[in-house]
Amino acid sequence: MAAVDATAVDPAPPGLSRLLGTIERTGNRLPHPFWLFWILLAITAAASWAMAAAGLRVTDPGTGRSVAVRTVLSTGGAREFLSMIEDNFVTFGPLATVTIVMLGVAVAERAGFFETLARKALARVPATSVVLAVALAGALSKFLSDSAYIVLIPLGAIAFQTVGRSPVLGMIVAFVSINAAGDANPLIAPGDAAFAAMATEAAQTVSPHTVVRPTDNMYFTTVSAVVLAFVITFVVERVLARREHTLMPDDAADATAAPGEGVRPAPGPREIRALKLTGWAALGYWALIALATLPRHSPLRAADGAIVESPLFDHIALFLSLFFLVIGLVYGRLTRTVAAGRDVPAFMADGLRSIAPLLVIFFAVSQFVALFQWTNIGTFVAVRGADALRELGAPTLILFLVLIVAVAGLNLLITSGQALWALVAPVLVPMLMLLHINPATTMALYRIADSCTNSITPMSTSFILTVGFLQTRKKQAGIGTLVSCTLPVALAMLLAWTLLFVAWWLLGLPLGPGAPVR
Repeated sequence: MAAVDATAVDPAPPGLSRLLGTIERTGNRLPHPFWLFWILLAITAAASWAMAAAGLRVTDPGTGRSVAVRTVLSTGGAREFLSMIEDNFVTFGPLATVTIVMLGVAVAERAGFFETLARKALARVPATSVVLAVALAGALSKFLSDSAYIVLIPLGAIAFQTVGRSPVLGMIVAFVSINAAGDANPLIAPGDAAFAAMATEAAQTVSPHTVVRPTDNMYFTTVSAVVLAFVITFVVERVLARREHTLMPDDAADATAAPGEGVRPAPGPREIRALKLTGWAALGYWALIALATLPRHSPLRAADGAIVESPLFDHIALFLSLFFLVIGLVYGRLTRTVAAGRDVPAFMADGLRSIAPLLVIFFAVSQFVALFQWTNIGTFVAVRGADALRELGAPTLILFLVLIVAVAGLNLLITSGQALWALVAPVLVPMLMLLHINPATTMALYRIADSCTNSITPMSTSFILTVGFLQTRKKQAGIGTLVSCTLPVALAMLLAWTLLFVAWWLLGLPLGPGAPVR
């Protein structure tokens, strides 16, 4: 497969090329993410003072309590927030997930497992098919939770590089695919159980016997995963591929190289044998996990015997790290890339060094996120937005469209899907039930709005994580680089997913087992 010409002239339509180029240049003029989040923290602090002085407050529909915006620019507020700074960083969710998973991933990666797997899987695959392959992999990544970003983004880079395409573009495709998988996926994950539990609690304020199940959107999300994978592929090949020469990594091969030069050959017999045996080891690992989960009182289950909401799923990062450690050790010993026990901690340390810049950014992000939550500005914005939807009184389909746009907008500020759902579900679910809308339908609408805008907002920790990954391959890549590439994909996904729902609604298809759309 021919490598991408790094000096090619951009063949994209002039208007679109100029627009995306302007977005990239403008975004890259923003401060480094580390400083950007300190600036946003200062703006939030000033806004909290003005909003608190105005006496702004809302009633939290989840608890019924009156919640006032509070300011950090007071003696008591500053004292309380200063006492939280260490905990803000240490308890920042992505910090633990990234660090724990990377310990195992680093062993598998530096042993050569990921590269060999990609070379084997893609040895005979055309370069254009790799986009769909990575998109589908992202669509099946939901069970990995936040760990999907740590695992699949580097793998997407390797997959693209293996077929002679830009590894930076491979990272971007993996990123948008994982975001889509957050709410469009055939698998049932802990997040689905949390969504359903919050929807049930909200629905029972109107109908005490209503129960929303984690499977209530299964049919819709399964079809959505396939549709979105093809949408991502279409936009990447028709739009982003035309700008791929601008995404070449810093160590790209000379543009005069012959076609296919620099693309690694297919694995040899030893590597193939190692892959097969490592595959058996992987199956054995998960078989042992499954067997350990079978007993009713297994420590991997919850106290009430539940499996989805259990230590196994709640702490999946640990089990994933052990999984990658096992396959890295097996593959490394068979190929002799792991020669001694001391290689393992050395690989782990090397992996942590590779994400050190990201950990520095996380310190700033954790303080901003904590302040945004502590001031109650996020709660105020979300509740006011939900109230505005309730007061519209528009036709059903129009209301659906307004709801999708409004929640997508809120998601730019509150990027945690479960946190935003916890805020808006107590208003949206009962409101739409009074309009004879099934709670499962409201949950499906929320899914559409929740995923796409995560790909274009620097407020998302996964967005900043991806910028950090991009900079490992292309030092000049920044916020603008990622936004300019994800914006066309995010808008296309939002449009296509909305149209799919409208068709689903008009046809009256069930959203899941026993969950009618109307």
